Amino acid sequence: MIRFTKMHGCGNDYIYIDNTEGENLIGPGKKPELVRRLSDRHFGIGGDGVIFINRSDAADFEMEMYNADGSRGRMCGNGIRCVAKYVFDHGLTMKNPMTIESFGSVKTLSLTLENGKVSRVTVDMGEAEIPEIQPDIPGVTAVSMGNPHAVLFTEDPQQLDLTVLGPEMEHHPAFPEGVNTEFVQVIDRTHLRMRVWERGSGETLACGTGACASVVAAVLKGRTERQVTAALPGGELEIEWRESDGHVLMTGPAREVFTGTMDLADL
Repeated sequence: MIRFTKMHGCGNDYIYIDNTEGENLIGPGKKPELVRRLSDRHFGIGGDGVIFINRSDAADFEMEMYNADGSRGRMCGNGIRCVAKYVFDHGLTMKNPMTIESFGSVKTLSLTLENGKVSRVTVDMGEAEIPEIQPDIPGVTAVSMGNPHAVLFTEDPQQLDLTVLGPEMEHHPAFPEGVNTEFVQVIDRTHLRMRVWERGSGETLACGTGACASVVAAVLKGRTERQVTAALPGGELEIEWRESDGHVLMTGPAREVFTGTMDLADL
């Protein structure tokens, strides 16, 4: 039997499993299958993936994140905010700020509290990685925020068929490891509207690293200022690409939805 907590950041929902006690929750090599089963919205709990919360030697905690298809993810901006909320609200730490490791990269997170609970989190995502050689795809700006992103600016993302465009970009030869794709409309110098296709999960209601990558791309193209509100289908994120040190800061909500248990006897 395993306990889980369902959480989301701007509708980007994951199943969180507390492994801070170091229990052997599931055998080696079986996590991908577990993730696929739990993430299924009809036969499982339902989510954009699964995140295991572990102890860490390099930070206060570790986020071990998987996409809905069972593939391992390097970073999840909405997910890491929810990890911070979970460990604080559940009394695993009182640190503020705190540090969380994901795939070997350590991020610092600052918490905003309401009635003693975390309501919003600011994550220092570090520096964006901008490839010197951009992919030979018209209109695409490649930016890495720990995971790869392809940003395309468009007049109206709502009119696009992401079920066609998303997989085309995800499996494009220019991105042999796959890519998250952002379809971005510039509203004005401080506001973007966007939709996201995430590798391994499909279209999601929000993508924190995608919002960060989109703002970096918009600044590079001279389309926006460095402080921008990114509107996604599931909510808004505040993004700042700090000029002083090149770090990208992301601020947004984190919500707990429900908790439960699931029998893993057949895994």
